[in-house]
Amino acid sequence: MAVGNYIRERFFPHIWCPGCGHGIVLNALLRAIEHMGLKKNELVMVSGIGCSSRIAGYLDFHTLHTIHGRALAFAVGVKMSRPELTLLVPMGDGDALSIGGNHFIHACRRNIDMTAIVMNNRTYGMTGGQYSPLSGYGTLATTAPYTNIDQEFDVVNMATAAGATYVARATAYHVLQLADILEEAICHKGFSVVEVMSPCPTYFGRKNKEGSAVDMMEKLKTKTTPLGSKAKQENPSLIERGVFVKKEMPEYCEEYQKIIERAMKTAS
Repeated sequence: MAVGNYIRERFFPHIWCPGCGHGIVLNALLRAIEHMGLKKNELVMVSGIGCSSRIAGYLDFHTLHTIHGRALAFAVGVKMSRPELTLLVPMGDGDALSIGGNHFIHACRRNIDMTAIVMNNRTYGMTGGQYSPLSGYGTLATTAPYTNIDQEFDVVNMATAAGATYVARATAYHVLQLADILEEAICHKGFSVVEVMSPCPTYFGRKNKEGSAVDMMEKLKTKTTPLGSKAKQENPSLIERGVFVKKEMPEYCEEYQKIIERAMKTAS
């Protein structure tokens, strides 16, 4: 199936600002899905609220646009009722780790077979540029005009500690690597977390004097390095990208089905 067949063309052009990385994430995701040969009826995307969550409106397969922070909760409901479907859950800073943080850690520990895509632009872009759990100490935002004093979460470390069985980080600059990681995450049997560093030139970039959209993309190139590289040893401030966790553990829906069968045998 061609990439274009997965798109709802009537909703284009998209709403994302010029230079936003979210369109690149959409592109990479479509390339991964197309390469896997997945049928539209096999796919379900569940999103919440925010710039990243609007991705669901542009894709022509089963989509569910829910409330802020609850994308994973709705996705769990879908997966438990229809475990044969492939679940994709794109989220922004708030949906994943602020209002949705509790859902995130418990989805990780349960190891439900779905792919959580955390589109990290370090701000609440849709609601006006407020600081988020991923903004970081010393950054500026509309709600932190004299700098933010909150330390940021590390998405990879949090997902790993909470028990996710596939954890990776990519950027909107390294689009070929991103497509490969998304494909591997979707194929993984268990809860997959893919953090995508995605630039927001409109709010985070302007507030923090990061330059143009091109400048922000350049920083994704120069301030990241492959996992385990020599460059990281020489410059610890570099952010590593790649696959951090990939392991096999019992998948939640399959284990729940065993409980049902056990209960039915007891009842009979």
